[in-house]
Amino acid sequence: MRKINIGLTEEQRAGVTELLNRDVADAYLLLIKTKKFHWDVVGPQFRSLHQLWEEHYQALTTNIDAMAERVRTLGGFPVGTAEGFLKYASIKEQTNTIPLATEMVSQLVDDHELIIRNLRDHVDQCGEQFHDQGTADFLTGLMEQHEEMAWMLRSFIEGESLKSDGGQSKEMKVPAQVS
Repeated sequence: MRKINIGLTEEQRAGVTELLNRDVADAYLLLIKTKKFHWDVVGPQFRSLHQLWEEHYQALTTNIDAMAERVRTLGGFPVGTAEGFLKYASIKEQTNTIPLATEMVSQLVDDHELIIRNLRDHVDQCGEQFHDQGTADFLTGLMEQHEEMAWMLRSFIEGESLKSDGGQSKEMKVPAQVS
């Protein structure tokens, strides 16, 4: 096999590959959970959540492939088994339950936010510890996509404080508008 000479040592590339494999595993478990909720959601929010989650799992699929290809670019091999995903992931499976739609959304927000925190840390490690600015930039883009997905999901459940009579169960603070 030809030696890779891209300005990173073998140790640096191995460190980045380790981080990327953790990100692949988290994204794969989030994909599975998103797909499961896409199938299982019921209630008045069915159509909007069903469509939103389809958009999300399509984006996750694309991102997982890009991360795996980044691992290969660095000379490593991506995690690709259920056992490997469970071993490397920080997201936990939630089995034997089908939560209400708003709880599904809440769980996905929590998972996206966990991934965002992990990616933020991995961006720093890639740049500072491993001197791989290319992967740091790549992960920053992924982080921004997860931030947008989390925002969309949070926006969905923020309306949860509304009472059925049209009132609000707690006051929502709206920032003052700047003129």
